[in-house]
Amino acid sequence: MAYFLNNFLNYIKNKGDLMQWGLKDMEKIKQSLEYIDTAVLPLLPVSFREEMGQAGVMTEFISLLALRLERMYRGRILLLPGFSYLKERDAQSLFNEIRQWEEELIREGFKHVFFLTSDPVWRMREKELTGSIIWIPALALQKFNETEQRSILEDQAKQLSPLFLEKWQ
Repeated sequence: MAYFLNNFLNYIKNKGDLMQWGLKDMEKIKQSLEYIDTAVLPLLPVSFREEMGQAGVMTEFISLLALRLERMYRGRILLLPGFSYLKERDAQSLFNEIRQWEEELIREGFKHVFFLTSDPVWRMREKELTGSIIWIPALALQKFNETEQRSILEDQAKQLSPLFLEKWQ
């Protein structure tokens, strides 16, 4: 977990002006909300049991990939703070919470809602949502140096571009 936090903080420090959800950011969002039609909600699993390592890899990868997507599509997407959940929780109650998020985002005028995840449990529920679940297998980024990590994240974000572009057409 410490590796993830250090990696995440270094990524933010090196990438500059990323959304931090403070007062300043809220003012920027408010000013440009009429132009932002897409919300992205990262789904971040947490576990304290035997799945702890796997959940950590998924959370790290999706968090960093979401930041990369925010940089690529600034002014078009709103990257929400990640939805952290315990892997051990009842899947139906988690799904109900996600539907509440989706309903609220649509009510607030977002035309497109994307849920970004590496957890396969969400793939089975996509047809029940109005939005889109983007499932991408997580890579254990700690196995790569910083340059390789940036390259991997950039490549993954570029591979997701057609999914966004298709919905925007």
